[in-house]
Amino acid sequence: QVQLAESGGGLVQPGGSLRLSCATSGSIFHIYDMGWYRQAPGKQRELVAAISRGGATNYADSVKGRFTISRVTIKNTMYLQMNSLKPEDTAVYSCNADRGGITIWGKGTLVTVSS
Repeated sequence: QVQLAESGGGLVQPGGSLRLSCATSGSIFHIYDMGWYRQAPGKQRELVAAISRGGATNYADSVKGRFTISRVTIKNTMYLQMNSLKPEDTAVYSCNADRGGITIWGKGTLVTVSS
């Protein structure tokens, strides 16, 4: 059973940076498409960034140019580098692994952007 565990969330001031990590329980990047999602209070969960098995990336318009998704296969870890953070980036961020009809979620990590 594949498991995902996020870390790296916290409180940061507007304009600051954070790097989120998603540790996987095994070598899955060649099998699963991966992504970062977020859910702000009172809002629906949305896709923030994704990286396919082949390494192609895509981003939500709201984070383009500020966030970068990456992965390190040897560490079985995916990252989300977040720069120039804004208060509207405040949310619970979760990582996701998807393979056809199989979808796996981590428990999430809270990011709060506030002065």
